[in-house]
Amino acid sequence: MPQLADDSDEEHDLLDESRRRATRLLRGFIDFAFQGNVLEIAFGLIIASMFTALVTSFVSDILLPPLSVLLPLNKNLEEKFAVLRSGPHRPADVGYNTLKQAQDDGAVVMAYGFFLNRMLNFMGVGFSLYGLAAVYQYLSQDPIIKHTVKCRYCRKRINEKALRCVNCSSWQDGREDRSN
Repeated sequence: MPQLADDSDEEHDLLDESRRRATRLLRGFIDFAFQGNVLEIAFGLIIASMFTALVTSFVSDILLPPLSVLLPLNKNLEEKFAVLRSGPHRPADVGYNTLKQAQDDGAVVMAYGFFLNRMLNFMGVGFSLYGLAAVYQYLSQDPIIKHTVKCRYCRKRINEKALRCVNCSSWQDGREDRSN
């Protein structure tokens, strides 16, 4: 009866090759994960998340309550809603007192106060980031905010310091007008 060849060497080679590939994969991931750009992006995302939470708290907890007192809203802005279709257990004489009560009853509601709250949060984050970029640009002379103007000929937006338009290649100092 013929004997089968000893497969232990072949198995050993396959095991070594698998180890080499796994080690290469792990080293590649470590090189990628600890590159400067990836760490900077991760740091930026963490800071942005904390900054957004701070602005959201500022708008919800500090800005909106006095606004609700000054304007005749009678409740917090985020509690304002309109009932589009009542639920089955709607109180007949008074209606729903809170947004949660209306939603729990199965009413179709338009929570416009919640939307306005989110919109104010978005605008607060946007203006705050613009302010931070302006302060950074002032202190470091590194242009983050790119000021633009419209090209006189093609009407596309270009950098305000550009001598020529990147879209139509016309001179912005009026050379085309003088040559004609």
